[in-house]
Amino acid sequence: MRIPKAWVPILAKRIAENLAAKELVGIKVAMEKFVEKTEEIIAEELSLEDRLNEEVRELLKKHATDIERGRMDYRRLFELTKQKLVKERNLVL
Repeated sequence: MRIPKAWVPILAKRIAENLAAKELVGIKVAMEKFVEKTEEIIAEELSLEDRLNEEVRELLKKHATDIERGRMDYRRLFELTKQKLVKERNLVL
């Protein structure tokens, strides 16, 4: 599920507050700093798939003529390539 970027600050604040309230983490910085770091982590994780998609596009662009000649389904090749990279790199999307 894709999460809109506008939701990231809201999610980060709620996650940080819940972690602190349930004492699941010991916070040694100001709550605002903790929320900010949580937001950075969430944004980084969400951008992982975007970066991977761009890498797959670049890989397939290099083979565009072969794809067209072989009348292969670009969308299917995209998904297969993406799955292969995810598996090779042990990524979690």
